[in-house]
Amino acid sequence: MSEPQPVDTGRRLKRAQRLNVALAVVVLFLLMVVIAQQSNSMTRLAVPAPTAAATSQAAAPTTSSAAAEPSAPATPLAQKVARNLKDDPMAWGDPDAPLLVVEWTDFRCPFCAAFANGTLPVLYEDYVKSGKMRFEIHDVAFFGDHSVDAAVAARAAGAQGKYREFMTTLYAAAPPSGHPDMPKDKLVGFAKTAGVPDLAKFTTALEDKALRTQVTESTTLAQSMGVSGVPFFVIGNQTMDGAQPLASFQQVIEKELAAAK
Repeated sequence: MSEPQPVDTGRRLKRAQRLNVALAVVVLFLLMVVIAQQSNSMTRLAVPAPTAAATSQAAAPTTSSAAAEPSAPATPLAQKVARNLKDDPMAWGDPDAPLLVVEWTDFRCPFCAAFANGTLPVLYEDYVKSGKMRFEIHDVAFFGDHSVDAAVAARAAGAQGKYREFMTTLYAAAPPSGHPDMPKDKLVGFAKTAGVPDLAKFTTALEDKALRTQVTESTTLAQSMGVSGVPFFVIGNQTMDGAQPLASFQQVIEKELAAAK
């Protein structure tokens, strides 16, 4: 009968050490992935460069000889990417509201319609009408010429003070999925339902090349900033993608309102 072979403890020890090193590398890699996924998504949004005038003003030396004053609070991201126009037909709420929300939307996007129909009315009632929040729309045309046509129509309605009403009417008629066509007769019907007072003027504006240029420029600007899908939101200093549940928006809004105090 053969004798039992001696155990090669050195070889087993080296094998165990190599296995431990491999496991450590895998754990480190997974940890890096988790950290990357949890990082704030607003790093994706490229803020437009300041104008020359703004740069010059920021670089001008102070004339005060006293001790340096405390630095002003950092400008929220939403303020940096917004139009910030006082009489903006594509924005609702107090211009001096403590919180600004910016949305990028395509009028043929089913997820934009889901947000507009289910979530935006609640946010409008609870935050915009109470003076806590200002909501600003940026239109994009990611789904072709009919997206441009619809955005032009919304701007034409906005010129008569009915942008929000037109947008609400259009999205209320959206199918549950897909990208609906937007022929002229449908857009005129939306304007009539939305209460646009001068339908003849509205119909003429649908052919306005200046409005069309505004929409295409808005789309190009959004893409240059890194907005590649809609709906996309900047809420104060936070960003959000997609038509997320109402509770998710409320949580971020309340957090940003508390930070703005």
